Amino acid sequence: MSRSEETAVDADSVADAVAAFARGEPVLIHDAADREGETDLVYPAGAVTPEAVARMRNDAGGLVCVALSDRVADALELPFMQEVLAHPTAADHDLAYDERSSFSLTVNHRDTFTGITDDDRSLTIRELAAVAADPDPDAFTDAFRSPGHVHLLRAAPDGLADREGHTELALALAAAADLPDAAVVCEMLDDETGAALPPAAARAYAEREGLVYVEGASLLERFE
Repeated sequence: MSRSEETAVDADSVADAVAAFARGEPVLIHDAADREGETDLVYPAGAVTPEAVARMRNDAGGLVCVALSDRVADALELPFMQEVLAHPTAADHDLAYDERSSFSLTVNHRDTFTGITDDDRSLTIRELAAVAADPDPDAFTDAFRSPGHVHLLRAAPDGLADREGHTELALALAAAADLPDAAVVCEMLDDETGAALPPAAARAYAEREGLVYVEGASLLERFE
């Protein structure tokens, strides 16, 4: 395949990813081989059903997190966890793949029971999308409790210009699809090795399931 043909394929994958997200469908995003080297199964938060949570549990296997933009996180007064955690384990964060973790609070919606079931987590996630569409700190406090079973991720202030992680890639996709600043990311793991699912295997999964696979580099070229 020529370079021009590769560029066309990459452009098509980005357009297909935006269209799929706008329809509420999941997309597979591989960040970069020289970063985490992981493919995440990514959903628009407002479209997450109990079946979607089950798919992330069974087909992806990583941590189910909700990425929120810096604007929304700031409005909701969400901290970076490592900055507020008063325990020695929070000191000396030396990440091999980035300068800072995106982790913020963990939450459950107050209408959940334990918070971990597929029904409970999908409710929490959908309600986070609603809050992201109209971020109000008092409404957030009234609707959610912490700690909980859904991990919140706070995006870098300038998005992909600051950080090229799945948090920022997923939110760039949501913005392009004209959706609230809330996206679910879940790492895809390999059942045989326990490591990150190789890109070729992730592509094969996407083809089998009729989903869009897109490289982070393609999203960066389009959105950064």
